[in-house]
Amino acid sequence: MSDNLGYTSNAEPLSIGNVVSAGVRLYRSHLKKYLQLALIAHLWVLVPIYGWAKYAAISGLISRLAFGELTNQPEPLPDARDRVEPLLWSFWGIYFRVSLYLLLVYLGLAIAGGIVIGLFAGVLSVILGTEGAIITTALVAVLMVIIIVAGLTWFYARWVIAEVPLAVEENINGAESVNRSWELTKASAFRIQGVVIVAGIVTLPIVFLFNYLPSLFLLALEPGSLIYGLVYFISMLISLLGGMFVMPFWQSIKAVIYYDLRSRREGLGLELRDREI
Repeated sequence: MSDNLGYTSNAEPLSIGNVVSAGVRLYRSHLKKYLQLALIAHLWVLVPIYGWAKYAAISGLISRLAFGELTNQPEPLPDARDRVEPLLWSFWGIYFRVSLYLLLVYLGLAIAGGIVIGLFAGVLSVILGTEGAIITTALVAVLMVIIIVAGLTWFYARWVIAEVPLAVEENINGAESVNRSWELTKASAFRIQGVVIVAGIVTLPIVFLFNYLPSLFLLALEPGSLIYGLVYFISMLISLLGGMFVMPFWQSIKAVIYYDLRSRREGLGLELRDREI
């Protein structure tokens, strides 16, 4: 690595490709450690409430470890775990809060989209007749779906690093961590949205293979039968296995985003920029 050049206020943000590439490199460099943590986290998912809080805390733990690597201050796993573990319920609260926010955003966009489609259908049926109205309304419906997806990914981009400040910073609670994510991302929302979309595309084959493909076998089986229950159980285990591979990648991406935002806005060192990403 070249000597650290120090922070400059006009530092260029990392590109979408660089953020994703840095996340991949972090993931590959610490594959065994991150996968072990992800496996433990996904086993905890099987335990309601408390297990979900453990999952959320381990997610934050992976991001903390990744952030330490980015700042050239790697932290031993026991030390990082001791820092994160007492904040167990705060991490769960962040996941609950962000999920609720995204649900409300989705409902708002869906209701608005339904109203728009209904108005279009009514007006066009008078102007174009029934057949023309059906075709045009279908096109408008497709457009509204695209708008809803775009809106959801934009809002998700604003909260994508919601748990990272809690995992990394001192004297901060869950609500403040969510607000910190919103504040840090306000000038970079569309770029981060691009990162979210590209990272989603990168992980799509794994998600399809482990999450959706096994569920297709259930369509040919009779619900309630013994074989159906067995296949459902196996598909759930395969889904958890897929999540184990995807989770560390996303937490590494979040650490890179958080590092990049803070390095430009608050003067963190620029070690990452001096590496080949």
